Amino acid sequence: MTDIELAAHFDLRHLSDAFYDDPFPTYRALRVHAPVKRMPDGSVFLTRYADIVAVYKNPNTFSSDKREEYAPKYGLDSLLYEHHTTSLVFNDPPLHTRVRRLIAGALTPRHITAMENGLAVLVEALLDAMRARAEAGEAVDLIEAFAAAIPVEIIGNLLGVPHAERAPLRDWSLAILGALEPALTEAMHARGNTAVREMLAYLEDLVARRAQAPGDPETDVLTRLIQGEVIAADGATEKLLAKELLHNCIFLLNAGHETTTNLIGNGLKSLLDAPAQKQLLLSRPELIMTAVEEFLRIESSNQLGNRITTVATEIGGVALAPRMLVTLCIGAANRDPAQFANPDALDITRSPNRHVAFGSGIHQCVGMGLGRLEARIAIGRFLARFPNYRLTGPAVRSKRVRFRGHLAIPVALLG
Repeated sequence: MTDIELAAHFDLRHLSDAFYDDPFPTYRALRVHAPVKRMPDGSVFLTRYADIVAVYKNPNTFSSDKREEYAPKYGLDSLLYEHHTTSLVFNDPPLHTRVRRLIAGALTPRHITAMENGLAVLVEALLDAMRARAEAGEAVDLIEAFAAAIPVEIIGNLLGVPHAERAPLRDWSLAILGALEPALTEAMHARGNTAVREMLAYLEDLVARRAQAPGDPETDVLTRLIQGEVIAADGATEKLLAKELLHNCIFLLNAGHETTTNLIGNGLKSLLDAPAQKQLLLSRPELIMTAVEEFLRIESSNQLGNRITTVATEIGGVALAPRMLVTLCIGAANRDPAQFANPDALDITRSPNRHVAFGSGIHQCVGMGLGRLEARIAIGRFLARFPNYRLTGPAVRSKRVRFRGHLAIPVALLG
């Protein structure tokens, strides 16, 4: 199929297995031939860096409110609808402002720096466990044994989830975020609603326990969300409603887990695909910070964003009507040759690297500093311990268009 045909036939709700494995040729075709692509459902799909940044920078015209989009998708009485229209990322001010302010206060650069030693201890313990398995001749999966284990612990620590209660978090996360896919099956819908129901029940109990025995609001995000924020000299506080509190806890657990898992997994797989870059990072470990930025760019954990127009406007010279759904293709923007030289090549020295993997504007990811720290420590220490790691079978993609990552990366660590 030619590039013109790829662009002409593109439909986000009907994608091939080949697209899930490698969507970037299609994104390249769209950038050239249909950068503001009108979709069969009436929405538009954006692939140029400049257009996507312009949308991010104009939240008044391009709203993050998802009620109109998610009502027909989930049903107004569903828990998925309640969750995805209450959480931080899918809302406009003032709810977005209130929640972001409360969360950001526990994720300042000072707080994130203070997490580094504990993160390093966790990573080393996981590396020890993987070495023991490898020496015993057991198979090692980088996702299950490493990439997915790190954010579960870190976000669990931030919210004060007891270690013995963390086992269901990954499956809940996969089910709820899986329901964000453009093409939603009945089974995905049912799993997502069940996961929200179970998470709400668990968190309601956790919140009650934390209210009785608060943590330090400087570092315990859940305590901070429960207690609210002082907004007046007389001590008056602004607090989240009970429903807002629970759903934003779900959001934190899910967003911090899935995207960081993908970042670590994608980064380690990208190095296997570019052995010269892997060798460069091994010889110059101080490049780990620019390497993480390049992993974020070339294999963005979150590939899509969504907005809705509030008024008649235009983007890229194309007129848009009010209440039109707009999909922002982050994965395409981060490989736009108008912004990045040789965009399809991994370059761990790339600088500047103004990718939009964390979004931009008022919705730029509140946890991006933490995600960067987790990836830097995880990937850097993994390479120091296992410089000769290699695949022992095909890496298995998760077959999602919104979140790009792997279900499994089987590797040999020694030899």
